[in-house]
Amino acid sequence: MASDPPSKPSLPLIDISPFLHSNPSNPTTHPTTLALHSALSIYGFFYLTHHSLPEPLTDRVLSLARTFFTSASPEQKAAIKRRDPGDGHGDGARGYQRIGENVSAGHRDWHEAIDWYRPFETHEKSGPDHPANGSTNGSHEKGPPYALLEGPNLWPGEPADFKAVYEEYVQSCKALGKSVLRAMGYALRLKDPESFAHAVEDSFWVMRAIGYPPLDEGLAKTGGVSCGEHSDYGCLTLLLDDGTPDALQVFLREEGEGEGEWVSVQPVEGALVVNVGDMVEMWTGGQVRSTKHRVVHTGKGFRVSVPFFLEPGRDVVVRCLDEFKEGLEERLERGEVGPEMTKEVRYWDHLVGKIGGNFYGGED
Repeated sequence: MASDPPSKPSLPLIDISPFLHSNPSNPTTHPTTLALHSALSIYGFFYLTHHSLPEPLTDRVLSLARTFFTSASPEQKAAIKRRDPGDGHGDGARGYQRIGENVSAGHRDWHEAIDWYRPFETHEKSGPDHPANGSTNGSHEKGPPYALLEGPNLWPGEPADFKAVYEEYVQSCKALGKSVLRAMGYALRLKDPESFAHAVEDSFWVMRAIGYPPLDEGLAKTGGVSCGEHSDYGCLTLLLDDGTPDALQVFLREEGEGEGEWVSVQPVEGALVVNVGDMVEMWTGGQVRSTKHRVVHTGKGFRVSVPFFLEPGRDVVVRCLDEFKEGLEERLERGEVGPEMTKEVRYWDHLVGKIGGNFYGGED
């Protein structure tokens, strides 16, 4: 059920434990479901508590990322760098990105990151010497060049347990995310409450490890950000972070108006920050918003976060569900939603269209 954060409240807390392994006996009227309905309708963001992710696992996920970003040599980072399609092992998306390489809202972001995606076809069968397994020696059974998003995942060779820990974390997040989506189906009174969960059965998931040095003071004064304003592409984002305060910000709209304000989402010990993405907004005809957010880290220390994005399967076609079509034309006429809410999209096409503008192509 929901309760207020211990400090200044910005988002509701949702206890997901009643939905982790099965549904409660009263899934449509359970306190968790009612609180989740409110959180989705108003914010599109919430804190997730009692989520069952083991603390030793989440601690290790964060510590491995921190070790890589702060201790890996330039050569170790370059070995798994993101490259454009046709350039060595590159597929335009997977791999390490230096500070300023990632782009949000047309501006370069002040962070470094590694991006991984669900293995594409045979890439999970890479040989032990392929960069997918921490080395750049050897070749993949399919071999380059790779089209956009069709290459192998690239893993740091050190620390030695990096890949194994993160793969365990992926499986845990997939299971947790499906439980949240199932609860959302009941919260939103879907005709088939399992429909969101069914859409991610063959999820083309995404995961990032992100390192944020403090934002340069001069850059901050001129409007620079650590990660620019954006919404997420898919279904559901599970954000694990290291507890750095005053960094993540969510844009909360005024009711019935396009204007709003940026609100800091302060860390809550033991909780994940969860938000819905563009596909949920489309399924609900804009009644649940894919809320824009950004990161502005001007404090001390090196911030680390690991967002996991639970997405639909590649070939899932997303359109407004019948139960949300009533009033859609009126919302469109009032400018509350865009024309895309009346269309349909194959998730893979949506993803490819977004990835294309994610990276800065110049040299520093």
